[in-house]
Amino acid sequence: MTTLLAARRAGLERLLAAGVPGAAQDMALLLAHVLGLTRADLALLSPQIELTESQVAALEAALTARTSRKPMSHITGHRMFWGRSFAVTPAVLDPRPETETLIAAALTVPFASVLDLGTGSGCILLTLMAERAAANGVGVDLSDAALVVARANHARFGGYAHFVQGSWFDPVQGTFDLIVSNPPYIAADEMAGLSPEVRNWEPHLALTPGGDGLAAYRHICAGAAAHLTPNGWLMVEIGPRQGAHVSTLFALAGFESVGILPDLDGRDRVVIGQIACREPVI
Repeated sequence: MTTLLAARRAGLERLLAAGVPGAAQDMALLLAHVLGLTRADLALLSPQIELTESQVAALEAALTARTSRKPMSHITGHRMFWGRSFAVTPAVLDPRPETETLIAAALTVPFASVLDLGTGSGCILLTLMAERAAANGVGVDLSDAALVVARANHARFGGYAHFVQGSWFDPVQGTFDLIVSNPPYIAADEMAGLSPEVRNWEPHLALTPGGDGLAAYRHICAGAAAHLTPNGWLMVEIGPRQGAHVSTLFALAGFESVGILPDLDGRDRVVIGQIACREPVI
């Protein structure tokens, strides 16, 4: 029989040999996943506890997947985001800590309605709905498979949200206090430099629009004003080198108070802007 200690050591050796980053943390997460435990509960187990045959087989499958650089979220089926565990599949981008910068920014402004363009797993929209329980929102995505994931997350977390299929503003009706988006922004010449977890496993439709990576921002900025309430806000995630370009697109589209916000690593991550008031001042 295989003990927990032996499984951990052998698995860690395999992950290290495969060049998996964060191998020790991933090994702990894989063990917890296979055993159906949290990492905290796993730490309480005796290292000499014996794994069952089915657990050994499940761990082997998980290790094989991870050494092929399959993302951890695709193996475990979920990813933490803003303190909540979201379902994830290969049809959606893996929610990332950097995107929490967008959540933090959105929660600094008043809103009762939100439009999320390119919603993917729904993590942005559903987090905002959870944090502002009286708000309502619409999530749009071109991918039917992504919307299956978003709706599953919605069923789990609730909130006044619904999801529609389509390209950017095409299926959208009405106006919103806040428009958010984490659109595809990787330039074509940057794709080769991405990690294998991203380049080989995540949906390219959600990663890159091709070319200079700015096509989605051009489209969003061109259509946002028509779908914002007076003094409404537009907030988008960006690549670290895109701040100046996207800020210019905001300004040309009539947005004011345009700003660039950094993520926790100090890199440009979110561009925000407020549409000029379109109501007469009395």
